[in-house]
This record gives sequence, C-alpha cells and structure tokens, in this order.
Amino acid sequence: MKRRNVLRSAAALGATACFSPPAVFAQSARERTLRVAPLTALSSVDTVFNTSLVTTNHGYAAYDTLFGFTGKREITPQMAEGHIVEDDGRTYVIKLREGLKFHNGEPVRAQDAIQSLKRWAGRETFGQTIAKFVDDWGLVNDRTLRIKLTQPIPIFLEAIARGSASVPFIIPEHVAKTDPFTQVTDATGSGPYRFVREEFIPGQRAVYVRNKDYIPASGPADWTSGAKIAHFERLEWQAMPEQATAAAALRSGEIDWYEQVQPDLVPSLRAHPQIRIGNANPTGFNGILRFNHLQAPFNNQAIRRAILLAVNQQDYMQALTGGDPTSYVNCRSMFPCGTPHGADTAVQQMPADLSRARAALRAAGYDGAKVVVLSPSDVPTIHPMGEVTADLLKRLGMNVEFAAMDWATLVARRANRETTDKGGWSIFHTWAASSILGSPVEHFAMRGLGSKGWAGWFGDEQIEALTANWTTAANDAARAEVAEGIQQRAFETVPFIHCGQFQIRTAYRRSLTGMVEGGAAFMWNLRRA
Repeated sequence: MKRRNVLRSAAALGATACFSPPAVFAQSARERTLRVAPLTALSSVDTVFNTSLVTTNHGYAAYDTLFGFTGKREITPQMAEGHIVEDDGRTYVIKLREGLKFHNGEPVRAQDAIQSLKRWAGRETFGQTIAKFVDDWGLVNDRTLRIKLTQPIPIFLEAIARGSASVPFIIPEHVAKTDPFTQVTDATGSGPYRFVREEFIPGQRAVYVRNKDYIPASGPADWTSGAKIAHFERLEWQAMPEQATAAAALRSGEIDWYEQVQPDLVPSLRAHPQIRIGNANPTGFNGILRFNHLQAPFNNQAIRRAILLAVNQQDYMQALTGGDPTSYVNCRSMFPCGTPHGADTAVQQMPADLSRARAALRAAGYDGAKVVVLSPSDVPTIHPMGEVTADLLKRLGMNVEFAAMDWATLVARRANRETTDKGGWSIFHTWAASSILGSPVEHFAMRGLGSKGWAGWFGDEQIEALTANWTTAANDAARAEVAEGIQQRAFETVPFIHCGQFQIRTAYRRSLTGMVEGGAAFMWNLRRA
C-alpha cells in the first residue's frame, strides 16, 4: 500500500492563537457594522437547495468548508487539520481541527462532515459526478473521515473544497440528513459569523453577528482559504431593489458596499471621492439562456438549434453593459473564453442569422406553442437578457409571454416542471463566473443529468459519459480532447445558449480595506480604516 502525506498537518494550528478577536470596543456601533446592499435579497439559507449567489455568500458567512482554495486554485486545509491519501489514490483520510464548534455550542464531528458531503453530492452537479466514484463515505472516529473511491480521482479534493453551483459547506448531521431536494431552514453553522434568525426578514433583510468561538485556520487569507477574521461585530444585508436608491445610500455612507452596480450608475460612482469601483469577479461572468427541456416547444432539439442560429451575443452584451466595450467580449463557445477549453471559434454554429433561424424553426415543426420567458426585474445584470430574448423570439415569429418578477419568485417558479398553462416556463436567464464554467464537470448548464440536474432538466447520456472520462483523464492533453467532444455534443443538443462574457462592477467605500475582488472574503478580513 502506497501512503503519502499530502498536506502539512496544521501543527501550524498553534499559529491561529495570534488570530484573536479584534479589538472593537473603541468604535461606535455603526463603525462595528458592515452594511451591504446585496445583488438580491436573501430568501433561502439552504445552500444545497438554492444556488443563488446571495445564498452561497450566506454560506461563506455562516458555515465553513473542509478545505479552501486560493486565487491560483491551490487547495488548503480549513476545517481540516490535514489529510493523507492511501491505497494509490483511492482512499482519503481527513482529520478535523480540534476545538471546532457549531453556533449552538455542539462540537463539529466527522459524522457532521460526512453527512454534509453526502447531501451536497446528492444534488450538486460536481458532487453527483464525484459520488459515482465513492465506494464508502466512512468514519474512523469523531474527528476523522475515511472516504474510499473506486478509482483515483485527481480532482476529488478540489470538488469538496469549492463545489460548483453550490459549495459543500459543513452543517450539523441532523440537518444534513434532510433530503437535498427538500429545503432546510436551520442555519446553524460553524463559520465566522452567526446568522440571527430573529432579525431575518426573507426577501428584505439578513443579519449576522461575529462568532466569538470561531477558530480561524492558519495562513494568509486568499479567496476561501486561510484565516477568516471577523473584524466587524455585525453584518447587515439590506435589499435595495431600486438601483438609484442603493447608489445614493453608498454615496451618503448609509451602506458600505453595493455588491453589483447597474452599468449606467458606474460613471457617477467612480467620480465620487469616497468610493472605489472594482470587478465583482476578475474571471468575468457568462450570460446563460436556459431552456426548459421537459416541455414544448424546447423539448424539441431542432427548435433549440434554430434559436442558437439567431442569437447575437453583441445584442446581449450591449444591453448588459450599457455599450461599454471594455466590459465584454463575444465568446461563441460553450466554455468561457480565457479558460483552457474556451475560444471564440463557433461562428458557424452561432451565425446570428435570423433568416436561417426562421427557416430552421419552420423545418423543426414549431406550431405556435407559447414560450414563457421568465426575467428578474430586480437584477439589472440579468433582466436585460430576458428583454433581448423576448424581442428576438417575437421577431422569429414565436408566441411569446414575457414574465417579469423578482428573483426570489423566479427561483421558486423555475422549479415548476409543468406546462406553461399550469405555471411552468420555457426560458430563463442567469449568469455564472468563468471560474466555474471552465470545467466540464462543474459546467452545470451543460451537464446532462436530467431530472437530477439544474433547472431545465437537460439529460444526455453521451455528455455524462464524456464528463466521466474528463474527470479521470490522466493529463491536460487528454482532458482537452474530451472537452472538445463535450462541446461539439452540446452544440448538437443545445442544453443552453452562451450570451457572451462580461464584467460586473462592484462599488464600496474607500474606508473599507482588505477587499478581495472575486473572492468570498467580503464577510471576513474586511475592516474599516
């Protein structure tokens, strides 16, 4: 049996003693509070059931992960003290750091971690792929996990460190036993902040207070890795659907951070002497047009291909960015440009040709079935895509109903698998960071998991088989070959349409220091100068 030590044990754990709670008693209550206008209001605290960015950010505040990852995608221990790999890469033994506690005072055990991973892997696309190679989610003792695989999986640690559409946060065992397709409301975690249920107003306001029992990991903070230091006593997330209201609140100092800024507000905020403008994620975001694959008309592959022929990324990008050419690129590819498998080369598959699209639509047998386009009116970085699509489909001669609603309502409605006359839907839009969609196994919009997959429920056994091959590929060249096969199959089946690649701006007061663009670190390590 080959046995090798992969990560240094956190003998450096003793170093965490230097990360004592910051002295905040000389500050006023306002100075000890970080106020944020999030992209959307928090409506769910279940990070497996709900994959919205605001729910994931809630997870990074209230929960923690076994491992973290740096901006260079290096994996580091977080809740884990370290790990070893046995049996030629088929067994992972992970030991938890000593003294970890949930917010209710109960110790964090290996049983909690195993059940949390199993729940995450029961629904999330990356997790489902990894779970197919797990022979046993086992335990050694209360602090030690032993996970046995059927074969070596080089990306196993990366999977449980960062997940994809949802993150494998560790929650109490009794909560994690809930079916992953049933929403939980218990937000007990072990992270640097504790969720204050008494002050939670779903869809409006979320409040967190510093967890005084939290023991940070060692090392410098870098994306989701390293020491997570809560310098603020209190976090307040206040929904501000009116963009001008949020901008005014940032100018006046009523809030400290405006998470995602509407493009036409960027110039005035940039000119303010007390405000900084940055990128919400340096890797960029990718617009997604998602079909409902269960119901007509988009259960017809030929009709989906007809829409692909018509889409002009330039229209979407202009609408999203206010025409700022520095904020977007056209990327006719199923993978984001700038990632190993993405390049703007699919001109034949995406010619933006309305005449060809109309002809293809007729040939596919479109019969006038109603198309319901869901669009979140409270999300300025998504809503314009819905407007562009509704107009495009009308120009193609389709029977279109444009349904504008807030994001929370859209997320609830997109779970409806019925026909449009029974509250169902046909298309919705969203976006995802290039750091996620660059990997076939994480590309939730392209995965063919069917009823167990992302809303829209695209199923394709060939894509799933190729994804499994990519997961176990021995080197980059082999992965690239498999990824090209996945991409070509996706252009045939059209699980989604890529609407272009763009930047979203964020704005915050200059008094904040420690901001990490694109990282989840806005809940920790930020402090007021």
